[in-house]
Amino acid sequence: MITPAHRTPSGTEHAATEDGMGGLTTDPAFLDTTYVVIDFESATPRGYPAQPIEVAVRALRYENRAWTAAGRFHSLIRPPAFAPVTSATVPPGVTADEVRAAPEPPEAMGALDRRFTADRRYLLVAQHAATEANLIHQQRDHCPALARIDLLDTIPLAKHLLPGLPAYNLDTLLRHFAIPYPADRHRATADVDVTTDVFTRLITLADESARITDLAALLKIAGRTATLNQPEHHGLFDL
Repeated sequence: MITPAHRTPSGTEHAATEDGMGGLTTDPAFLDTTYVVIDFESATPRGYPAQPIEVAVRALRYENRAWTAAGRFHSLIRPPAFAPVTSATVPPGVTADEVRAAPEPPEAMGALDRRFTADRRYLLVAQHAATEANLIHQQRDHCPALARIDLLDTIPLAKHLLPGLPAYNLDTLLRHFAIPYPADRHRATADVDVTTDVFTRLITLADESARITDLAALLKIAGRTATLNQPEHHGLFDL
């Protein structure tokens, strides 16, 4: 299970109002799901796919008309030998020596994978989810449970709910929602925290406007099927 945390996903609870809420956040499937916001920092060595060097997740559930924390996880990840660690490839504020001393992918991704239990329904949430989906798929041998979890992408969700913005990157969405820009932007934990804030605000907007009425509609707009769940991959890997 995701390790319990002691504060709400965005620092304070986002309680629902008496009027305007309904639909999406009363849908049993929505309420039965744990949403796991995930972010990787990575490096892309010449001739190889991107390699994760940091991962953070923040899990949340919608209960009693408010978002509640369900846990956190963070780890630096030492990349393989073909992806040399240099000061130019590490996240800001991290030294190359710290990355070289970090757990290797089987240990780091395996530790994250063990947080997920078979008795819960999960959806991963990410800004530009294709990036996270590809990194997870590349690491699937180390995180078979994680690699089977479908994703929600905040970009198409924001495009649906906020038409007309000049862009839909994370910085633009932070400005739109007046979410403070973190000092350690482009670190996995900081980016997970602000992505969580964006996601919860988008869900509130969807609920108040009644433009998305249930989890199925949310997935139709912003869902991304995990690669291992796509038809051509069925039966290739067993959990």
